[in-house]
Amino acid sequence: MARQAPKQTAAEKALPPDVHAGREVRDHLGLLAEMTREFTASSDYKTVAHSALARISNYMGAEAASLFLVSDTGEALVCSACYGPVDITGLNISANTGVVGAAVAAREGALVRDVSENVDFGAAVDAKTGFKTRSLLVAPLVLGTDCLGAIEVINRIGGDGLFDSEDLLLLETLAGAAALAISNFRLTHKIVQQERNQHELELAAEIQRDLLPQPSSRDFPIHGINIPARSVSGDFFDIMPMPDGRIWFNVADVSGKGMNAALLMAKTSSLFRCLAKSAEDPGQLLNAINNELCETNFHGMFVTMVGGIFHPGTGLLQITNAGHEPPLHFDLRTERFIAIPADAPPLGIAQDIAGPDGFPVTELFLAGGMLYVFTDGLTEATTFGGGMLGIDGVRALIRDHAEESPDLRLKSIAGAVKLPGQSLRDDLTLLVVEDMGIAPIGAKPPIDAQLSVEDGQIMRVRIPARPDRLKLIRSATEQAAKYCEAPESWIFDLKMAVDEACQNIIRHAYGNKGDGDIMIDYSRERDALVVDIMDFADAVDPETVKSRNLSEVRPGGLGVHLIKSVCDDARFVPPPPGVGNLFKLTKSLPNKVS
Repeated sequence: MARQAPKQTAAEKALPPDVHAGREVRDHLGLLAEMTREFTASSDYKTVAHSALARISNYMGAEAASLFLVSDTGEALVCSACYGPVDITGLNISANTGVVGAAVAAREGALVRDVSENVDFGAAVDAKTGFKTRSLLVAPLVLGTDCLGAIEVINRIGGDGLFDSEDLLLLETLAGAAALAISNFRLTHKIVQQERNQHELELAAEIQRDLLPQPSSRDFPIHGINIPARSVSGDFFDIMPMPDGRIWFNVADVSGKGMNAALLMAKTSSLFRCLAKSAEDPGQLLNAINNELCETNFHGMFVTMVGGIFHPGTGLLQITNAGHEPPLHFDLRTERFIAIPADAPPLGIAQDIAGPDGFPVTELFLAGGMLYVFTDGLTEATTFGGGMLGIDGVRALIRDHAEESPDLRLKSIAGAVKLPGQSLRDDLTLLVVEDMGIAPIGAKPPIDAQLSVEDGQIMRVRIPARPDRLKLIRSATEQAAKYCEAPESWIFDLKMAVDEACQNIIRHAYGNKGDGDIMIDYSRERDALVVDIMDFADAVDPETVKSRNLSEVRPGGLGVHLIKSVCDDARFVPPPPGVGNLFKLTKSLPNKVS
């Protein structure tokens, strides 16, 4: 045999041949058991593989040994461990060339007794390392129908230095045991890695759950729900009340899945909370988030987001849609929907993509209505009938559950697509912003502590007395008139009258200081729209606020003339307690509107 057996005593030499054979078998089994035990007990593959090659080399009386494993692509053989005077770990050879490649392809061992007489032997490695190969053995690592690689043993020590067929038979036996040990090691390592990954996913999921806001009380105007398709979600939402009463919110969807998406989600969520504290509007905020994300390379990933801020006192909503599903504004009185499409690209694509003015901002008054923001996990969800829900299905669910409280409504909508025992196709996130301070007509509106509210009220807004807020007042006036189904020309006249009255309050009542509020009640009284414009400044003498004769050439007074020319009635009336002045405008609706 090629292996170096221990020196025998005279008594051992006198033993019968079958006793010697039994001893060799015990030696083989002992070596196999020791190799298997090392692979099982250690998590350091390279160290164990090197130790196994050392044991095989010493047992077979060889100068060197190498372990080649098939690459993931199957196109190469890579030396993963070696033993001997030259370290060739990491050597990459083609899977279909050379003695090792031929043995792996044929799933059969190879004996090159004398390399000088073999045309398949390539001496390139010898030429590169200076090592002299005289004789070699190769045994493939076959396990079932798979071949993991091969063990190569080089140069027999002692004698003529050449291996024989008995040496190949022994190496094939050892290679079979090594293949099983390597396979078991890989399987164990895979299981351990899967458990580690599962633990990391559970930890990431727990972190994500902690990032989501706590459930809101039923009387809070904003509610949200998130249902991940897997343990870790790429969706998220946030609700962030501010000290001045405003409420920031967002719904976002991160491209991709897994840990990278979770990390991007966590960063985006943190940026939103941090930057919102100093942002003026959602367009400015999302622009800042975009620039921050672009400074970090997330391998082409991006975030679609709807970010907004809600003013509960006025029902004003300001939102920016960056590449996200269009939110739906639902008017509870008419059961009509208005979609708000994306007018900006997703976040994280390119820096400064929005320009110096930031992302576009859409402003609207909810006026007793609701805004629904959701991810495509809702529209693309499977219904009980097996089809895709789609946007029409979303609208139908919103209508069907409109009378439920906000928290129950979201659960009902999500429950319609979260089939029992089945997973969602994609993460599902749904958020609703509801104007709970301004009731629709026909419902009893909330009573202000200092004001009595008449029946038939459409909406009430309270806005700072500043010139840059006049566009919000014009928007509220337009929505109230549209609710009464008034024509465009009629609406234009009323908007001019209300705008002029509010400008007078800003300039004269508050002296352009911007330190007060304007409150406006819009009510329908039979065939007329009544607009009560109130301020909290010092009371004025109505006799001093008059329109002048148009023939007089002097400044002032034309605004009052304009207001009275487009309204049926415009006059000061005694204000409620706590209100400085109350100016009442009445404008009859066209006859075709009943």
